[in-house]
Amino acid sequence: MDALLTEKGLMTRLGEQIQQARESVGEKASELVINAMGFLGVPYKYGGNSAETGFDCSGFVRAVFEQSVGKVLPRRSDEQAAATQAIDRSELKPGDLVFFNTMRRAFSHVGIYMGDGKFIHAPRTGSQVRVEDMRLAYWQTRFNGARRVPLATAEASAASPPR
Repeated sequence: MDALLTEKGLMTRLGEQIQQARESVGEKASELVINAMGFLGVPYKYGGNSAETGFDCSGFVRAVFEQSVGKVLPRRSDEQAAATQAIDRSELKPGDLVFFNTMRRAFSHVGIYMGDGKFIHAPRTGSQVRVEDMRLAYWQTRFNGARRVPLATAEASAASPPR
Protein backbone atom coordinates (compact mmCIF):
# COMPACT_ATOMS: atom_id res chain seq x y z
CA MET A 1 0.00 0.00 0.00
CA ASP A 2 2.80 2.44 0.92
CA ALA A 3 4.52 1.68 -2.40
CA LEU A 4 1.33 2.42 -4.34
CA LEU A 5 0.76 5.69 -2.44
CA THR A 6 4.40 6.70 -3.01
CA GLU A 7 4.19 5.81 -6.71
CA LYS A 8 1.11 8.00 -7.14
CA GLY A 9 2.78 10.87 -5.25
CA LEU A 10 0.15 10.75 -2.54
CA MET A 11 2.62 10.18 0.32
CA THR A 12 4.40 13.44 -0.52
CA ARG A 13 1.15 15.40 -0.72
CA LEU A 14 -0.13 13.84 2.50
CA GLY A 15 3.14 14.71 4.25
CA GLU A 16 2.87 18.31 3.03
CA GLN A 17 -0.72 18.60 4.28
CA ILE A 18 0.24 17.22 7.68
CA GLN A 19 3.11 19.72 7.92
CA GLN A 20 0.78 22.58 6.96
CA ALA A 21 -1.67 21.50 9.65
CA ARG A 22 1.12 21.38 12.24
CA GLU A 23 2.29 24.87 11.25
CA SER A 24 -1.28 26.16 11.40
CA VAL A 25 -1.78 24.78 14.91
CA GLY A 26 1.60 26.27 15.95
CA GLU A 27 0.56 29.64 14.56
CA LYS A 28 -2.75 29.45 16.42
CA ALA A 29 -0.91 28.70 19.69
CA SER A 30 1.43 31.66 19.16
CA GLU A 31 -1.50 33.92 18.32
CA LEU A 32 -3.33 32.69 21.41
CA VAL A 33 -0.38 33.50 23.71
CA ILE A 34 0.06 36.93 22.11
CA ASN A 35 -3.64 37.66 22.56
CA ALA A 36 -3.48 36.51 26.19
CA MET A 37 -0.63 38.98 26.79
CA GLY A 38 -2.91 41.75 25.56
CA PHE A 39 -4.84 41.28 28.82
CA LEU A 40 -1.85 41.86 31.10
CA GLY A 41 -2.88 44.24 33.85
CA VAL A 42 -6.63 43.54 33.67
CA PRO A 43 -7.87 43.32 37.27
CA TYR A 44 -9.01 40.10 38.89
CA LYS A 45 -12.72 39.83 39.57
CA TYR A 46 -14.34 36.69 40.98
CA GLY A 47 -16.76 35.43 38.32
CA GLY A 48 -15.40 37.96 35.84
CA ASN A 49 -15.19 37.12 32.18
CA SER A 50 -14.34 40.30 30.29
CA ALA A 51 -11.52 42.82 30.06
CA GLU A 52 -14.01 45.58 30.89
CA THR A 53 -15.19 44.09 34.18
CA GLY A 54 -12.18 41.95 35.08
CA PHE A 55 -11.37 38.23 34.96
CA ASP A 56 -11.13 35.30 37.29
CA CYS A 57 -8.78 32.52 36.17
CA SER A 58 -11.24 30.42 34.19
CA GLY A 59 -13.02 33.46 32.75
CA PHE A 60 -9.66 34.70 31.47
CA VAL A 61 -8.81 31.35 29.84
CA ARG A 62 -12.28 31.06 28.34
CA ALA A 63 -12.17 34.59 26.88
CA VAL A 64 -8.69 34.11 25.39
CA PHE A 65 -9.61 30.86 23.66
CA GLU A 66 -12.91 32.19 22.37
CA GLN A 67 -11.41 35.41 21.02
CA SER A 68 -8.20 33.86 19.66
CA VAL A 69 -9.31 30.59 18.09
CA GLY A 70 -13.11 30.58 18.37
CA LYS A 71 -13.09 27.68 20.85
CA VAL A 72 -15.68 28.00 23.61
CA LEU A 73 -14.49 26.31 26.80
CA PRO A 74 -16.63 25.55 29.85
CA ARG A 75 -16.83 28.32 32.47
CA ARG A 76 -15.19 26.69 35.53
CA SER A 77 -11.58 25.51 35.77
CA ASP A 78 -12.51 21.96 36.82
CA GLU A 79 -14.91 21.75 33.86
CA GLN A 80 -12.15 23.05 31.56
CA ALA A 81 -9.86 20.28 32.83
CA ALA A 82 -12.55 17.66 32.19
CA ALA A 83 -13.20 18.96 28.66
CA THR A 84 -9.56 18.91 27.50
CA GLN A 85 -6.91 16.28 26.79
CA ALA A 86 -4.52 15.36 29.63
CA ILE A 87 -0.83 15.64 28.71
CA ASP A 88 2.39 15.13 30.62
CA ARG A 89 4.15 18.18 32.00
CA SER A 90 7.11 17.36 29.74
CA GLU A 91 4.81 17.74 26.69
CA LEU A 92 3.73 21.33 27.48
CA LYS A 93 3.63 23.71 24.53
CA PRO A 94 2.56 27.35 24.36
CA GLY A 95 -1.23 27.56 24.47
CA ASP A 96 -1.70 24.50 26.68
CA LEU A 97 -3.59 24.83 29.96
CA VAL A 98 -1.89 24.39 33.34
CA PHE A 99 -3.91 23.58 36.44
CA PHE A 100 -3.19 24.05 40.12
CA ASN A 101 -4.76 23.07 43.42
CA THR A 102 -4.96 26.44 45.18
CA MET A 103 -8.18 25.91 47.15
CA ARG A 104 -7.70 22.40 48.55
CA ARG A 105 -9.46 20.87 45.57
CA ALA A 106 -8.19 19.59 42.25
CA PHE A 107 -8.16 21.93 39.27
CA SER A 108 -9.21 24.97 41.29
CA HIS A 109 -6.93 27.32 39.31
CA VAL A 110 -6.01 27.50 35.61
CA GLY A 111 -3.60 29.45 33.42
CA ILE A 112 -2.21 29.36 29.88
CA TYR A 113 1.29 28.01 29.35
CA MET A 114 3.57 30.41 27.47
CA GLY A 115 6.75 28.35 27.18
CA ASP A 116 10.02 28.39 29.15
CA GLY A 117 8.23 27.41 32.38
CA LYS A 118 6.04 30.54 32.35
CA PHE A 119 2.26 30.86 32.37
CA ILE A 120 -0.23 33.72 32.24
CA HIS A 121 -3.25 33.85 34.53
CA ALA A 122 -5.63 35.91 36.64
CA PRO A 123 -4.35 35.04 40.14
CA ARG A 124 -6.57 36.42 42.91
CA THR A 125 -8.59 39.32 44.31
CA GLY A 126 -6.52 42.51 44.48
CA SER A 127 -4.25 41.37 41.67
CA GLN A 128 -4.34 41.45 37.89
CA VAL A 129 -3.58 39.24 34.89
CA ARG A 130 0.15 38.52 34.96
CA VAL A 131 2.90 36.12 33.93
CA GLU A 132 4.47 33.81 36.52
CA ASP A 133 7.07 31.07 36.62
CA MET A 134 5.70 27.58 37.26
CA ARG A 135 9.09 26.58 38.70
CA LEU A 136 8.56 28.73 41.80
CA ALA A 137 7.98 26.57 44.86
CA TYR A 138 4.43 27.87 45.37
CA TRP A 139 3.31 26.72 41.92
CA GLN A 140 5.39 23.53 41.86
CA THR A 141 3.78 22.20 45.03
CA ARG A 142 0.28 23.01 43.74
CA PHE A 143 0.70 21.84 40.13
CA ASN A 144 -2.28 19.64 39.28
CA GLY A 145 -1.74 18.76 35.65
CA ALA A 146 -1.54 19.97 32.09
CA ARG A 147 -4.18 19.79 29.39
CA ARG A 148 -4.29 20.43 25.67
CA VAL A 149 -7.30 22.04 24.05
CA PRO A 150 -8.15 20.19 20.82
CA LEU A 151 -8.14 22.71 17.98
CA ALA A 152 -9.76 21.20 14.91
CA THR A 153 -8.70 23.09 11.81
CA ALA A 154 -9.76 22.89 8.21
CA GLU A 155 -6.14 22.06 7.30
CA ALA A 156 -6.05 19.23 9.85
CA SER A 157 -9.21 17.70 8.41
CA ALA A 158 -7.80 18.07 4.90
CA ALA A 159 -4.70 16.18 6.09
CA SER A 160 -6.83 13.21 7.09
CA PRO A 161 -6.52 10.45 4.55
CA PRO A 162 -9.68 9.78 2.53
CA ARG A 163 -11.69 6.68 3.47
